[in-house]
Amino acid sequence: MDIRFTEVLKVLTFTACAYFLSGCSSSNTLPTATLHPSNAENINSYKYLIGAGDVLNIFVWRNPEVSGSFVVRPDGMITTSLVEDIPVAGKTPTELARSIEKILATYLRDPVVTVTVNNFVGPFSEQIRVIGEAAQPQAINYTQYMTLLDVMIQVGGLTEFADGDDAVLIRIENGKQKQYEIAIDELLKEGNIKANVDIFPGDIIIIPEAWF
Repeated sequence: MDIRFTEVLKVLTFTACAYFLSGCSSSNTLPTATLHPSNAENINSYKYLIGAGDVLNIFVWRNPEVSGSFVVRPDGMITTSLVEDIPVAGKTPTELARSIEKILATYLRDPVVTVTVNNFVGPFSEQIRVIGEAAQPQAINYTQYMTLLDVMIQVGGLTEFADGDDAVLIRIENGKQKQYEIAIDELLKEGNIKANVDIFPGDIIIIPEAWF
């Protein structure tokens, strides 16, 4: 093969590869994640919802053979001795108990079911997520009547580099994402209790780094 032709072929191959890669990098853009709102309309209407990772104790009266503890799978379902796939995520324990009664009615006469939860995890839509300059950034299981102070205690407060008074809280209200300013430094360092606010299920708290 002619040497000049070989060199030309190498150049064309390199150019084609570069064009292909540049085309891929410009077109492969992932869509923005959707924040799913909590089902709780206010702090007084909050009810715990079952989520993946929860451990459910299901008691069927007079039927110990179908009772037991079950771990909610990542797909939001559990498997029992009678039914392989029962959707449970997003339901309250009471709602799930009534659903299981309807399912078991096919196999048992007038089943009476009680559901309790251990190892609370809950769905992502109900968890509080704290990111940025918290001492221990993490997702926290929501507890009714939780406040900003409660959340900051759980994450260990702020780092020495945090700008707590420029922190923001993101919340879904009426299907729309809203952003609120919160003053964490005032709350923690100055003891201004007026800076303490109610936290709702699904809230996201972002704590920026201070500019020195």
